[in-house]
Amino acid sequence: MSRIIVITSGKGGVGKSTITANLGTAIAKRGHTVALVDADFGLRNLDLLLGLENRVVYTAVEAIAGHCRLEQALVKDKRQPGLVLLPAAQNRTKEAVTPDQMRTLLYALSKAFEFILVDSPAGIEMGFRNAISAAQEAIVVTTPEVAAVRDADRVIGLLEANDIRKINLIVNRIKPQMVQSNDMMSVDDVLEILAIPLIGIIPDDEQIIVSSNKGEPILLDKANTLPGIAFQNIARRIDGERVPFLDLMAAQENIFSRIRRFFRG
Repeated sequence: MSRIIVITSGKGGVGKSTITANLGTAIAKRGHTVALVDADFGLRNLDLLLGLENRVVYTAVEAIAGHCRLEQALVKDKRQPGLVLLPAAQNRTKEAVTPDQMRTLLYALSKAFEFILVDSPAGIEMGFRNAISAAQEAIVVTTPEVAAVRDADRVIGLLEANDIRKINLIVNRIKPQMVQSNDMMSVDDVLEILAIPLIGIIPDDEQIIVSSNKGEPILLDKANTLPGIAFQNIARRIDGERVPFLDLMAAQENIFSRIRRFFRG
């Protein structure tokens, strides 16, 4: 059976689309077939983060309206076998698609792909309802900020109200040194408030920004970096493996130690 997973947050700007692009790549690298669905009708960013913007011909809206076959709207990522993108339409509003239409579309995809990751738009209105319409499970993304955590808590309640019971958490953009100096919420602080299982911790790293701007998921060229390892570990946990969480502070200290040894040498 295919797994339909919605990636959501409530608050915009927490990194949902970046996580969807990189996590989809990580799962595909494990040999699975993966469809990434951009549910942010009217905006559309997932194609840019994957570097596929110039290859978009049809979108989900054309597929729903019957103006093209679903297979024609799927954009294959030639760099990563097994990974495809179903882009959103930029010239339509979120009201152009109904939850029933989205559900039918995602069920059709589930016949051909093992994993379907739905990138939910910010907010809790029609776009959110479309994104969760067929989801069996959810990944809630938050940054360690009060506003983002509060919005994540609201979204968890809505997911549960819509009978989505398997809900996991990714804490994004953690800065270990700020946590240590009590200038940022810790992962434990976030977990205490949200009370859902943790599936991933992603450090704040400029390499993610660089790779996003280049349209290359970080696993394609920097798989051995801390964020690259973090995404691979999340994919392993989604696959059912028990993987310990990275000690980001210790990892950063090891990097600085190697740099110091290099200059002393």
